[in-house]
Amino acid sequence: MNTNQEQSEVKSGSVNPTKSVSAFLLGAAVLCLTANLAAAEAPVYLGSAAPFAVLGGSTVTSTGPSAINGNLGVWPGTAYVAGTPSAKVNGAIHAGDIVAQHAQSSLTIAYKDAAGRTTAPIKVAGDLGGQTLAPGLYKSTSTLAITGDLALDAQGNPNAVFIFQIKSGLTVATGGRVVLMGGAKASNVFWQVGSSATLGTGSSFKGTVMAYASITMATSAKLEGRALAQHAAVTLDTNAVTNPVAIRN
Repeated sequence: MNTNQEQSEVKSGSVNPTKSVSAFLLGAAVLCLTANLAAAEAPVYLGSAAPFAVLGGSTVTSTGPSAINGNLGVWPGTAYVAGTPSAKVNGAIHAGDIVAQHAQSSLTIAYKDAAGRTTAPIKVAGDLGGQTLAPGLYKSTSTLAITGDLALDAQGNPNAVFIFQIKSGLTVATGGRVVLMGGAKASNVFWQVGSSATLGTGSSFKGTVMAYASITMATSAKLEGRALAQHAAVTLDTNAVTNPVAIRN
């Protein structure tokens, strides 16, 4: 309908108010949807680090029969200590080789990407246990802890992304859990940790942990995601670590 026709209908009283209101509401809904899509975070691109379930900087050590579903690597260190009984790696092992080097280079890029996100950050602090969080970018200027359950609710969107920027350390208490709801996927959860991460005894964690320094998994802790440490060690103790997309190289 052109402008002259609209003016003519207004003067003649023939405008259909229901149609006008419907058109307005539809336009508002489209604008709202567009705004939400624009604000949504994109996944962190992991590049050559994506196939790795465990990647250390200095060493990777295991105590007890850990199960690693995905690749395991270390660089620039060369030491992988499988433990007794030895960890089972359902993937390739890259100890100090060029594949691990490339993976660390990709991890550095991914870490900086996650740390540099600035779209509508939501401030968080202290202990996240007992909370339910929607998709988005979460920013802590200090340390974060998880005691009990932290629920991540994708609200029916299987592509929803959760990114946590943590200035210092991440500590998951004994028995602490990250619970995925509403179609959330571990492959779309990213934890950028400014120092070191510790997953407590019997804890159950979800997402890719990208630590500047070290990652320690206490006895029987489980991780559906990746333990990726840039500069220090990944220490395992009878753990299960499963790459969420099960990529193999």
